[in-house]
Amino acid sequence: METILIVAGSGRMLAQAAKHAGLKPLIIDLFADLDMQDYAEDFRQVASLAEPDLAPAVDYFIERYAVAHVVYGSGFECYPESLHYLKRRLIVLGNDPDAFARQLDKPAFFSTLDALNIPHPDVIFSAPGCADGWLIKPMQGQGGVGIRRYDGCAIDNSVYWQRFQAGTTYSALFLADGQQVQIIGFNRQWSVALSETQAFVFSGVINNAELSDTQQALIRDWLKRMVPVFELKGLNSLDFIHEDDCSYVLEINPRPSASMQLYDRDLLGGHIQACIGTTLVAWLPSSQQTGYQVVYAERDLIIPDHFEWPPWCMDLPKSGNMCRAGQPLCSIIAHQKNAQSVVEQLLTKQQLIINKLEGSDRHGIYSQR
Repeated sequence: METILIVAGSGRMLAQAAKHAGLKPLIIDLFADLDMQDYAEDFRQVASLAEPDLAPAVDYFIERYAVAHVVYGSGFECYPESLHYLKRRLIVLGNDPDAFARQLDKPAFFSTLDALNIPHPDVIFSAPGCADGWLIKPMQGQGGVGIRRYDGCAIDNSVYWQRFQAGTTYSALFLADGQQVQIIGFNRQWSVALSETQAFVFSGVINNAELSDTQQALIRDWLKRMVPVFELKGLNSLDFIHEDDCSYVLEINPRPSASMQLYDRDLLGGHIQACIGTTLVAWLPSSQQTGYQVVYAERDLIIPDHFEWPPWCMDLPKSGNMCRAGQPLCSIIAHQKNAQSVVEQLLTKQQLIINKLEGSDRHGIYSQR
């Protein structure tokens, strides 16, 4: 395998991982960020991940490069049927489309957890009689988008309700081959409230989790039971919340997640090997503390011409792009010897990039409200 097709909402992370793995990445995504273009052998920007938008780009890469394998990333939660299209055209290196779809079937997902005796916050699939203490979550959500506190207002049937659970949110990044599981690392996550209706949007993650050996062993045991039942393959992540020595499963992200960037290893190679049936190998714990954070636009802005992004910024929009308030502006990464220093450096870098953009405001890059 020399060339590989990568399809995702944002393809930079997987393009970078593929390049580092010695592959030639061909990218289909929604943004065509500047640094993604640097890693890609070739790319096509599409309007959405729906099949009608994907098909011409997939045809182009198959005809021009004879590419045979595809890895998919985030963004298919709203277009699970597109994964069936990719499977008809290419060899999918990742979870089978049916396995992916099972994670979106929330009644079946939580029923399976109940059958496995794995705890989770209470969930219901019709409006509760009392709004207090409930979150409303989209059935096909990702990155916390659309999660908010329930206020009793009428809604459609594309959501479910989950009892609010206080605690610290963690994730476990793991490789699976459909039967066995190998945990890469435990990570602590945090969210940001962008508005009342976007109150728990993913903001950042660090490969530092203050979980005891017993707590980590419990999560391993859960995954050993969940992987064969859900037939998970490749890189996945389990989100869970921990409070007062108790952990509760939130969801599985059945594709490579942002936390893979926290580990200086060929995890895409591990993903591919796990998907083709190679025996899982043990991964040594990481000694370096690394954090990743998304920087969201505070106001509507247009990226100015010839804007110089600092070297620690990633997912770089092109000059002239409009970034609306609350939309991702870029992402940043920090490496330090301890977790506190990582978090402090992320906050510093975030403010630096915001200040740098605001320093260019003499030309009115921020729209007036």
